[in-house]
Amino acid sequence: MKLLVATSKTQGARENDFDHCVEGELIWIAPSCTEGDTSPDSECGCSRAFGGLNSHCGTTTALVAELPGFTYSDYTEALRSSLADQGWPPEAADEVATGLLAFASGWEVGTVLERRCEWFAERLVPAPPG
Repeated sequence: MKLLVATSKTQGARENDFDHCVEGELIWIAPSCTEGDTSPDSECGCSRAFGGLNSHCGTTTALVAELPGFTYSDYTEALRSSLADQGWPPEAADEVATGLLAFASGWEVGTVLERRCEWFAERLVPAPPG
């Protein structure tokens, strides 16, 4: 099963990168706040971040990883628990899992991704600052 996990790879390629997650932690793509919707470089950082399911912290880089033996049921339970802990509706876990699995399936294992609002790209080389 291909999933997104937190990674420190390519951190620092952008001046406003941050990595407050645990390396290898399952992550999700949380909706942006109003400020984040206006710019991926907003102070809050939510529209350039992926959110850690355990730490509830953010990172600006995600790794597409293969997690053998990890089941859909395992994934939805991890999402359900995290969503509930963070005040999101836990009943959304199935829908979120389906969307994230479809998203991850479009990328090769080992790909490092960055987010800029609703635009996602592979980080091949360091991006220019800012």
